[in-house]
Amino acid sequence: MRRPMTTHAAVAQPLCILAADEDPERLDDLAAALKHLGHDVAPYAVRVDQVAAVVGHSDPDVAIVALHEDDGHALDLIEELAECASGPVIVALEGDDSEFVARAAARGIFAAVRPLSADSIQSAIEVAVRRYAEMQKLSQEVDRLESAIERRAIIERAKGILMERHGIDDRAAFEMMRSRARASNGRVVDLARHVTESRGL
Repeated sequence: MRRPMTTHAAVAQPLCILAADEDPERLDDLAAALKHLGHDVAPYAVRVDQVAAVVGHSDPDVAIVALHEDDGHALDLIEELAECASGPVIVALEGDDSEFVARAAARGIFAAVRPLSADSIQSAIEVAVRRYAEMQKLSQEVDRLESAIERRAIIERAKGILMERHGIDDRAAFEMMRSRARASNGRVVDLARHVTESRGL
């Protein structure tokens, strides 16, 4: 019989954690450790084709996939969870396996944990949550920059149309759009989009 994982102090901020493990006994150990830490746990011996339904039901903050003998199954679970879940995925290992960790990282994990003690699990959770938040922030910044570039391109195209139509320079074309936008209590980019789509103004 397996010896339960040692557990220590509870965490200040409990999370909803999906624990996925094909070994029911080990799944119980992992779930018990997470619960002792103060987390809400949704333990599942889950197949890949069940992931979307499980994630939809439990809506976890973090998902932990335990690796045993079936690397392919674990990797497929990781990839599916990374696609479906709105939080980071962690892989729990029984031994050192840097090659698998590298493959799992390519599929979407944010942390790996070994050995499976309460302290190591909690540390991995904190690392994964922090890295996931940083990635989300970076993604939002990329979206913002892409949006700014797109807005700039629309304005530049509209300026070119107005310059050609009215025989004016780019500054005058921009001032024309800005004045019209102010008069209609609108945005320059929206007016520029109208110019490029309808070639109006």
